[in-house]
Amino acid sequence: MNNAVNVAEQLAQVTEHFAQRTIATVNDYEVKVAKLEGEFVWHRHEDTDELFLVVAGRLTIQLRDGDVELGPGELYVVPKGVEHCPLAEEETSILLLEPAGTLNTGDAGGPLTRAAVSGA
Repeated sequence: MNNAVNVAEQLAQVTEHFAQRTIATVNDYEVKVAKLEGEFVWHRHEDTDELFLVVAGRLTIQLRDGDVELGPGELYVVPKGVEHCPLAEEETSILLLEPAGTLNTGDAGGPLTRAAVSGA
């Protein structure tokens, strides 16, 4: 692949909240984009950390022992095994980094579980 990936263009193609789009791979990891609005589900990823980077908007990563507030250009890594619940009061665009095949709802499952669509 000899083309740059434009994150804004990839985000423009995301039409459903909480749906993830894989835009690149780094070794065994996927770089994904998503748009969030509202509260997701409480879940954990037992075997992996999860990186959230806010591109636009504001994101609260709810944790059982306190919330992490993120604005544009800020990132937070949820350690593996830590229960968390993303919350976006307004539409928020994010970039995620996690191992390939990681389910968006982790151990929770349910109707919001979706496989990432390949974008780039």
